[in-house]
Amino acid sequence: MAKRLFVGSLSYDVTSSQLEELFAQAGKVESVNLITDRYSGQSKGFAFVEMATEEESKKAIKDLNGHDLGGRAIVVNEARPQEDRGNRGSYPKSKRW
Repeated sequence: MAKRLFVGSLSYDVTSSQLEELFAQAGKVESVNLITDRYSGQSKGFAFVEMATEEESKKAIKDLNGHDLGGRAIVVNEARPQEDRGNRGSYPKSKRW
């Protein structure tokens, strides 16, 4: 079963292909999702990498957490499920003005 990893503290210059190449050292990479700003297209400094197996994801965390990539020590750990953000400050639909 594939395991999703959070990769943080990335340089804004890091590309998806660089991440895929780096994580391939730990095993088979299923996918790389480099998070970018929707307007500028610039990286937000973090990504999600999906490894093929649980063992490969543990190896990636052990071997790559703190690894220097683009002049920065990256953070690699298990991704947590996305939290519900609620209505993000908007008014309830039932409220009419």
